[in-house]
Formats: sequence, structure tokens, C-alpha cells
Amino acid sequence: METRDDEALTKVPEVTLLFWIIKIAATTLGETGGDAVSMSMGLGYIAATGIFALLFLLMVALQVATRRFNAWCYWTTIIATTTLGTTLADYADRTLGIGYLGGSLLLFALLGATLALWYRSTGSIAVDSVASRKAESFYWVTILFSQTLGTALGDWTADTAATGYAGAAVIFAALLALIVAAYFRSSISRTVLFWAAFVVTRPLGAVTGDLLDKPLAEGGLALSRYSASAALLLFITACLLLSRQRAASRQH
Repeated sequence: METRDDEALTKVPEVTLLFWIIKIAATTLGETGGDAVSMSMGLGYIAATGIFALLFLLMVALQVATRRFNAWCYWTTIIATTTLGTTLADYADRTLGIGYLGGSLLLFALLGATLALWYRSTGSIAVDSVASRKAESFYWVTILFSQTLGTALGDWTADTAATGYAGAAVIFAALLALIVAAYFRSSISRTVLFWAAFVVTRPLGAVTGDLLDKPLAEGGLALSRYSASAALLLFITACLLLSRQRAASRQH
């Protein structure tokens, strides 16, 4: 059996079909879990954002401190970014009154600025180049902005654009399908396509989460946020237990 030198590996997983399946489940969990804490528990957006911000900082610190790829640590950190992204976007869009479109544009600018600064600082924004603490720090800030952007964009599409949650899910699924087609049939940069898919899977998960737990009168299925979150968490756990995710090879 072929083995790979640990020094040639990163602390992020290989980008496979399983990666995207877990990513979509995690982003959906971020929506139902974030809403469960801020709305169902009645804590509000500020308190919920504070709780998830602490979880995010803790998990990023653990992720950066680990010396090798750990799937459990990695995906817990992803879930932390997506729950924080949910409550943070909801607070900015609704409480601060920025609005879904304003929030989406602001976050898109922040995401673009972070990617530009990352590239200027390290020379690459490719996932398989995430091997240093500097690159890893940029990686998690980029992911947080992309998760928050996805929440605002999903809400804008479903509510302001009046597509409804199911309609918005179809739109983002179609966009994801176009990215997949571009991956197999075009010469577009794989790094560009990765980040495009990463951003698009977030609003797809956000509107899917809303579809699951919003009231019937609002176009949702009125499922319990707690039950939906628990089911998604069990699904992600099963994926990690039944598979053996490998670390991505380091870019040379």
C-alpha cells in the first residue's frame, strides 16, 4: 500500500465528492443550528453570535495548533463557521438594517479583499497550499466570510427576489451544477472553481435549512429546528465514521 510523507500533506481534506456532500450538510446544519439558538432558544442574534464566535475562535485555535489533518477537528471548525455565519448575517441584515442585498455586497467585498490579501501575502489561494499558519489563518477567515455571505445571499434570493426557499434551492443547485460542468469541460482555474463552489454551497445549504424549519405559511416544511439539526449532525457523523478522509497533498 502506498504511503505519503506527512510533510507532504496539508491539514485540510482532499476535495472529493464526499467533501462536498459533508460541506452541504454542514452548511444546512449551520442554518438550522444557528436559528435554533438565536430564535428557538430566544437568545437573539447578538447572544447567539457571541456563543458561536467563541466556538469559532476555539476551534480555529485547535485546528491551527494540530500538527496533522484531523477530520473531526476540521469539520467541527467548518460547522462553527457556518453557524456563526448564520447569526452574524442575520444580525447585520435584520437588526442593523443593512438589508439582504447590502449585506451580500458588503460581504462579497470583504471576501474578495481577503482572497486578494491572502494571494499577495503567500502567492497562492489554492487549498493544497494551506500548509503554513499564515495560510491557514487566511483560509479560515476566507471561509467565515464565505459562509456569512452565503447566508445573506440565500436570504436575499428566497425573500427579496421572491423565489421562495424551494425555488432558491433549485437556483443554487443549478449554479453548482454549472460549476461542476466547468470543472470537467473547461480550462478555468481549479482554484477559482473551488472557491466559487464553496461560496455557492453555502446559500444552497442556507435555503435548504430554511425550507426544512420555516413555517408552512412562509413556504417551509415547519420541521423542528432541533430535530433537523440533530439529523444533520448524525448524517455528518456517519459520513466521517464510515469513510476515511485523507489530507490533501501539499502544493509544491
